[in-house]
Amino acid sequence: GFPVPNQPVYNQPVYNQPVGAAGVPWMPAPQPPLNCPPGLEYLSQIDQILIHQQIELLEEIQAPPGVPIGYVIQTWHPCLPKFTIQNEKREDVLKISGPCVVCSCCGDVDFEIKSLDEQCVVGKISKHWTGILREAFTDADNFGIQFPLDLDVKMKAVMIGACFLIDFMF
Repeated sequence: GFPVPNQPVYNQPVYNQPVGAAGVPWMPAPQPPLNCPPGLEYLSQIDQILIHQQIELLEEIQAPPGVPIGYVIQTWHPCLPKFTIQNEKREDVLKISGPCVVCSCCGDVDFEIKSLDEQCVVGKISKHWTGILREAFTDADNFGIQFPLDLDVKMKAVMIGACFLIDFMF
């Protein structure tokens, strides 16, 4: 059957993963860290992720309802796009600061992920330049996200959400 609505999905199947030689799953599920929500255990092993949007006439986002793991809050600034990353308790964890001009011809646009005091850059969200035709005639973008390997998996997932927000806003 189907999962009960409004309930988290545990023990997610791995049969949809790409299969390598001899039927071995492409990436076996790692041991989840303590207090790791189901499905986020893969984020514990990465410090970078690339997001490549497909060119489609209809875009659809699906997510099962669940418990919030963090928030991305836009912070007002007269010139710069700024955001505050909060944990599930709405405590400030990190800051994101973008460039004054968020559109760029022939180059990437970087949003720096910073410590709370904004003195230390700990990562970045980059919108990658994909070429004049793709930029002009589609809304399919490519992003890269870099963050510390030891960053909490929930905050890594919130960074992916921040990437989608940045894409939507800019």
